[in-house]
Amino acid sequence: MSSGFRIVPLVVAAALFMENMDGTVISTSLPQIAADLSVDPVVLKLAFTAYLVTLAVFIPLSGWAADRLGSRTVFRLAIVVFMLGSIGCGYANSLFDLVLARAVQGLGGAMMVPVGRLVVLRSVPKNQLVSALAYLTVPALIGPVIGPPLGGFITTYFDWRWIFWINLPIGFLGLVLATLYIPNIRIEARQPFDMTGFLLSGTGLALSIFGLTLIGRDVLPGPAVAAMMVVGALAIALYVRHAGRIAHPILELRLLRLPTFRASVTGGVLFRLGIGATPFLLPLMLQVSFGLSAFESGMLTFVSAAGAIAMKFSARPLLARFGFRTVLIVNGLLAAVSIAASAGFTASTPAVVIMSVLLIGGFFRSLQFSALNALAFSDISHADMSKGTSFSGVVQQLSQSIGVAVAAMVIELSRHLRGETALTQIDFATAFLVIGAIAASSAFLFARLPADAGAEVSGHRRDPSRGADADIDPDLR
Repeated sequence: MSSGFRIVPLVVAAALFMENMDGTVISTSLPQIAADLSVDPVVLKLAFTAYLVTLAVFIPLSGWAADRLGSRTVFRLAIVVFMLGSIGCGYANSLFDLVLARAVQGLGGAMMVPVGRLVVLRSVPKNQLVSALAYLTVPALIGPVIGPPLGGFITTYFDWRWIFWINLPIGFLGLVLATLYIPNIRIEARQPFDMTGFLLSGTGLALSIFGLTLIGRDVLPGPAVAAMMVVGALAIALYVRHAGRIAHPILELRLLRLPTFRASVTGGVLFRLGIGATPFLLPLMLQVSFGLSAFESGMLTFVSAAGAIAMKFSARPLLARFGFRTVLIVNGLLAAVSIAASAGFTASTPAVVIMSVLLIGGFFRSLQFSALNALAFSDISHADMSKGTSFSGVVQQLSQSIGVAVAAMVIELSRHLRGETALTQIDFATAFLVIGAIAASSAFLFARLPADAGAEVSGHRRDPSRGADADIDPDLR
């Protein structure tokens, strides 16, 4: 990969570093935030959901805005909005304040992540896409490595509010780098904005996911929650009908006709549903059930991201050797087992055992994410990259938010069946087993892929007479 293809991914990664570190920091600090705001720690799933749902709702708008206003303009605006949301989180004095500020952060993230990825996708040839995505994500993964111990240290020895001020200097650095290096790519043949589709999809997704998140809590009356979910489902159904009738819907459902994109989306939903719940469950279990401090918890959980970094440069040769289908099936099952293995943790489990399981799990999870992201765009035309980015981004955020909601429901159901209010290890163990099983079920969908699916990207069996590695750049074999 030439140096010209490295600089843009690395610049984009500076902003992703800020976002990813923020998410892991707040995960580690949840119990202390809950105590200060006088709420049940499980209720703080709303802080996760508000961020992820806002991301999902506004990601489609970001693709259109980038095409019309220019990628650099939208990318810089995204950083500013995310910084404003971080300031709001730092000043939050109630659950409502924190949820609202997280939603503002989500608005910034909705523009930042997909627009940054779109810049990379449009700047890099397909045969170097896997390597470009690796350069893009490695610096971003440093955030989850630093986030848990840093957030735990600040929460334990200072005040959790300070964790959000960290984003400000990083944000300013991102603004400078974006101004210097990000091209202001525009699409001349601009498509009209699908306002009807935006309203229908946004309303449907937001009401459905928030309704799911509020099940079993006293935040809203039961009939109100049920009404939210019914209206949300109706809006989604109306959007599907609407999208099939216009030329340029805000979420292009026709992309699902591509087998590789369809497998990445449908299988990715199940896998990410399991993975998305882990950052919510693990710090809660370590602190609420095992009695660790936020700092002690962070010093254990950061190794998962370290394992993810170790995998990133192995993705290309593994995909070239085995192909997308084999990697997604086998590695997906291994990653699911690593999730379920957390159910066996107890307060007496040695730290080295916990860290080993998390390190290995991070390794498998990272390979699965790299494969899913590359497979999604393997057969999409250059002109449809923006649509594919929006669609893929929406699905990723929704699956993670559903994962948090499902994990929280399992915990609360387990607690209710025991007839107690305190959370114990059995509640968390049940949740880890459930989400691990959901993640494992994705293998059935990946099994339907042909053996040479996404060969243009992976290089696997592109020409059987020449061997699996025939078309791979020699320096990437």
